[in-house]
This record gives sequence, structure tokens and C-alpha cells, in this order.
Amino acid sequence: MTKLKLSGVSKAYGATLALRRGDLELDTGEVHVLIGANGSGKSTLCKIVAGSVRPDAGDVLLDGRAVTVSGPRAAQALGIGIFYQELSLADHRSVAENICLPDLPKQSGFFIDRAALRQKAERYIALFEAVAGAELRADTNVDDLRADQRQLVEIMKALATEAPVLIFDEPTSALDRAQVDRFFEILRGLRNDGRSIVFISHRMDEIFAIGDRVTVIRDGETIGTMAIAETTPEAVIHMMVGEQEELAAPQQAAPPSHAASTDAALTVENLTGAGFRDVSFTVRRGEILGLGGLHGQGQSALLKALFGAPPPSAGEARIARERLRTDSPRSAIAQGVAYVSGDRSRDGVITGRPILENVTPIHALRNRLVLARPGRLAEKALPALKALNTKFAGLSHSIGSLSGGNQQKIVIARWLIDKPDILLLDDPTKGIDLSAKTDLFALIRRLAEEGLAIVLYSSEDAELLNNADRILVFNGGAVSRELSGAERTRYNLYQAAYEAA
Repeated sequence: MTKLKLSGVSKAYGATLALRRGDLELDTGEVHVLIGANGSGKSTLCKIVAGSVRPDAGDVLLDGRAVTVSGPRAAQALGIGIFYQELSLADHRSVAENICLPDLPKQSGFFIDRAALRQKAERYIALFEAVAGAELRADTNVDDLRADQRQLVEIMKALATEAPVLIFDEPTSALDRAQVDRFFEILRGLRNDGRSIVFISHRMDEIFAIGDRVTVIRDGETIGTMAIAETTPEAVIHMMVGEQEELAAPQQAAPPSHAASTDAALTVENLTGAGFRDVSFTVRRGEILGLGGLHGQGQSALLKALFGAPPPSAGEARIARERLRTDSPRSAIAQGVAYVSGDRSRDGVITGRPILENVTPIHALRNRLVLARPGRLAEKALPALKALNTKFAGLSHSIGSLSGGNQQKIVIARWLIDKPDILLLDDPTKGIDLSAKTDLFALIRRLAEEGLAIVLYSSEDAELLNNADRILVFNGGAVSRELSGAERTRYNLYQAAYEAA
């Protein structure tokens, strides 16, 4: 019997279409898996069900009745609970308060019933007692817990809603094997009790261990649904890839045409840090090395560690034959390393300041400028801005007067006034338009042809497949496979990203 049905659901954010056509049928007493690449629309679909995102079109039926999920409270009233991929815990509150947050027990209609709160929380803590660790207690503050324990608290919070429909958006990403096994035991018990569960995972072994059916979403559209018992991991990946098994759509960019030097520009040996482990590779002068895999598998953390923000905990990196000092970004900059983040609002632009001040701080740092005339700085900045086809009215205008794409061009241009030896690109095109992306990748290839060594992480597979000479696929914080030449296909990229880590 169908418990929940979504038909033709869509959602756009301005010009960005997050979900073109989302269809899903969830049966009573079923674990239904959603799978798709980064940005395919899985999380958007689930947030629509949970009321945190309102659809632009489409129908949502619950028990055969059309419903409007106007917000999280409405979802709760309809019997829908969700585990969010981005944890929604109150850091400075206790474990018990977080678990019971959706429905705090009250006394006298106003005051929190502390005894009932603790009793309810301990019931869910006990479910994970053997795998959670002694520190996870009802009265422990959430900010004193490890990452895996915090994730368990978020899971308990979803379970405590006692909702007939439960949605789990990548709930196992920070859990160890024993914790995952225990969680799956609990989910099987809920399924046997008639609960309906939507489960998003990027691990193929988990999908086949817990799912009854799997629905594949690709490029914002539901492609199809299969019974887990009647399919294979290879068939699921083929459905995710579609007909584009080779290089991605040619309109994005032309494949690299340059020949890399044999000289090693950057050598990384057994580098380990927060979010990644035992990573080794070499980048040659004139080479674009891609970092692929699902979002959050250690790619960004690796690039930040090479830039000293924060430093790695073990291993070594060398520029040519000189040891790379990763104690701070200042040290990395002094050795010719540049880092560009896709999160320009946090790691890029200097808000409220003129374009000139945003484009020249690295030049000032590298040349130890204490005082400088704006005219001289403008002479240095303009060629770099022109190389990126940056559109702006004047260097004295605020950075906030520019579009997102042009703001990102400013962030990139600041590194090109005094060209670095190593360019680390951390999802640099996130949130910018196609025209700006085209300009950026044309420049990246030109810089590579001039001998720059480039390490590129992108959450968009097409950008890697069309621009990187080689791709290191990350899975679980480590490199699971290297793809080069004819091996650079969507199928191989997805297979390495989704296989058991």
C-alpha cells in the first residue's frame, strides 16, 4: 500500500533548477533508497516532503490524500520526521534536550517536564548503548561530543518523533561500521512495524544491505525505480550515468589539449588530516589534476591542509624538491601556493570594500607593501582582471556591486597578479553562471599551458571530466581510484565514488 506519493514535483532557485521532475512512491513498511550524483536533487526532494522547502509545482499525497506541507511543524503534524544531512543540533543544550526538541514534554502546559524529558531521551540512547560510547549521556552537552556521537544524537532526534514516515538524508556519513550495523538493525525493526522510510546514501554496500527499492535521480529528474533484489550495483550506476558514459557534455568546455611537463611541481606523500587520510600523489608542471568523488569525502579538507588552513597532522608535501611549509597560509603563499575557495562569501571577498582592495591583498603581502598608490596597484590588477573577462564599472566601486560570477573572478584574479607555482582550486565555480565558468576554465587551461600546476576539486562531474588530465576519486577520506586517459568516464567516476570505502 502506498503511504507517500510525489508526482511532478519541481523547485527552482532563481535561474537554478534544483529539481525538474521529482517522482517518488513510498510504500508502508518499506525502506526506499534515493540515489543520485552531487546536486541531482535528492536532498531537495526530501526537504519538500519535510516542509523545509516549498515546491513550485507538483503533487504530494499522503495515504492517498493530497496534502500541502507548509513547513516543518506541518510535516510533524502529518507524521513526517527527517534527519538532515546538515546537522540541526543545538550545540549548547544537552543530549536529552536535543533528542526531544521536536516535542518537548511539558508539565502545567508551560514548563518542561525534566523527568519525562530524561526518561524519553534515555529510551533512544539505550538503542545505541553498545556502540555510542560512554560519553553520550542524557545530560552531556552536544558540543562535548565527537562527530559520530553528534550524528547519533541527530538520528535519535528523528526516531523520537515516532513519525510513520521517516527520512534519513545520508545519516551514516560519520558513523563507524558497528554504529551503521546497529542503526540498520533499528531500521529493519521499524520497517517490520509498518513504518515507511526514505534513505539517502552514497555507499552502494549500504543501499543493498538496507533497501527494499531504489529510485535513481539524475539532473533533477526521477529516472526510475527498481527492486533491490532484482538489480545490481552496476545496473544502478548505469542508470545514474545514463547515455553519457564517456566525457561530459561538450558545451561545458573542451578537453585538455596541453602536454604536461615531466617535472614534478607538487609531491604529496601519506598526507593525513581532519577529513582525509594517507593521501599521496604527484602533480607535474602544466598538469590539471582533478579531485573527484562525492561531496565531503576529504577533497576540500586536503586542499585547505596544503594551504595550511589548518595544517595536516601527518605526512609531507614538497614543491619541486623543497619541503612545503604547511604551518599557515602565509607560509604557503611565500612558497608560491595559491588557494581559491568556492565559498567566496566566507573565504573570498572582503565585503563592503572596493574592488581594488579585494583584488590586490596577495600582491601587497607577497611584495611586503606598506604603502602603495592606488594608480600603481590598478596597473598591476587590470591585466589579471582582463584575463578573466571581469565586468565592473570601476575599481573604486564596492565588491558588492558585482554579480556572484564577477566577484569570484575578482577572488581568482588576486592570485594572478604575481603568478603562483601551484594553484589549488576548491570547487571554484560553485554558484556562478555558465558564462563565468567558461571564462574560468579557459583561463585554467591557459595557465596550465604556461606551466602552472593545478589541483582542481569540483562537485560537478562534467567540470572534472572535461578539464582534468587525471582524476583522483575520493571515497571515505582516501583515494579509491585514479582515472586517466580513456578511463575518465562518468561510469568509472561513479563506480569509484559509490563503492564501499
